[in-house]
Amino acid sequence: MRIHDFIHAERFFLSDGGLETYLIFDKGYNLPCFSAAVLLSSEEGQQDLTEYYERFLDIARQSGRGFVLDAPTWRAGVAWAGPLGQSVSEVLQTNERAVHFVSQIRERHETDALPILVNGLVGPSGDAYAPDEMLSYQDAFLIHAPQIHALGRAGVDMISAMTLTHAGEAVGMVRAAAEIDIPIVIAFTLETDGRLPSGQSLADAIGEVDEATNSGPLYYMINCAHPDHFRDVLESGGAWTSRIGGIRSNASRMSHAELDEAETLDDGDPGELGRLNAELMRFLPNVRVVGGCCGTDHRHVGCIAINERCRPAA
Repeated sequence: MRIHDFIHAERFFLSDGGLETYLIFDKGYNLPCFSAAVLLSSEEGQQDLTEYYERFLDIARQSGRGFVLDAPTWRAGVAWAGPLGQSVSEVLQTNERAVHFVSQIRERHETDALPILVNGLVGPSGDAYAPDEMLSYQDAFLIHAPQIHALGRAGVDMISAMTLTHAGEAVGMVRAAAEIDIPIVIAFTLETDGRLPSGQSLADAIGEVDEATNSGPLYYMINCAHPDHFRDVLESGGAWTSRIGGIRSNASRMSHAELDEAETLDDGDPGELGRLNAELMRFLPNVRVVGGCCGTDHRHVGCIAINERCRPAA
């Protein structure tokens, strides 16, 4: 019933912001491989994660919205076990521990007025800003199925595959989620020209994944790009835009290459980002969740909650 209520809610849900950039630039953590999951191993790390999530839950409560609560597992796939100094078994246990951790937060905060979905994050097996390896559908399935299945066993309501650079990896992830009948969201990252890092258009990527999976994703999302980078793409329209159900924008207008080299955080203008997201709603009739990505925090999501109003299509 949680997913049904989410899909048919009259107001879109909120998500959090740029967890990893917040932890690095605001809290001073050194995250190996950009993995927030490592914080689960210490009491201090768990406390900082809890305080982070609770700020966003307060915004959702005050704005009368539901919340999509992400397990911090974006960089906790088996492809990252070696770089993180863990065995495959250990990294899969980390996923289960992460789901248990955020599920406890939900138990403390969820009410009828504040519905909360526990969302298992899955990231690309390689660089999130560049397709250093274009995976086949089958290879992507083999790489990502262990994490997706671990998250499913741990009790997530859905999976979100975030910051994907090419359609092939997305197809493998969708097939892995279908094997255990867990809803999955596919989130592509876009360059400043509105295209995937692979060079494929967003419309073609969505078309490829839908064709290969019988429209398997619950919906698609755009993340890790500023609204200015993809507004024209959405404005051009097309039936494919009805498949977009989420936006998680960057605070900065910088390109991915520039962000990679940045030594300070560009947190942009929270108020402006809220207004820009509101403008995007004109082109997206089926949005279910809106939040932030790199450089964003509770200020940006608070402005999004204030500025944006939409009712999902029936």
